[in-house]
Amino acid sequence: MRLTQGAFSFLPDLTDAQIRAQIEYCLRMGWAVSVEYTDDPHPRNTYWEMFGMPMFDLKDAAGAMAELDACRKTFPNHYIKVNAFDSSHGWESLRLSFLVQRPKDEPGFELMRAEADGRNLRYTTRAYATTRPEGKRY
Repeated sequence: MRLTQGAFSFLPDLTDAQIRAQIEYCLRMGWAVSVEYTDDPHPRNTYWEMFGMPMFDLKDAAGAMAELDACRKTFPNHYIKVNAFDSSHGWESLRLSFLVQRPKDEPGFELMRAEADGRNLRYTTRAYATTRPEGKRY
């Protein structure tokens, strides 16, 4: 299974040169860049762990690439994404988010069905990765 969250997730994995180009675009737009990681990629898990601080005053993509490389070394088997935050008045929100690393094995999701009142059925998904304890999922 291939996780498809964020921009570019339906494309082949981005190279470092392509990641750098996207970060340079974000910096030209005046957006702050940050790096996040997780081992629970459930679509409703919108709060991934932040690696380092958001880089609000960054002017060169090399700083963000160094942060990304450090995150990759620390978490080689996690999902990692780059976020671009627009702090300008009227936006104050993410403008771009994209995956830059995936674990070698992406286990996918299980569809769970539960019966409710009146013969109603309720469905939810659960990441197969969460059957193992945090830190041992990949």
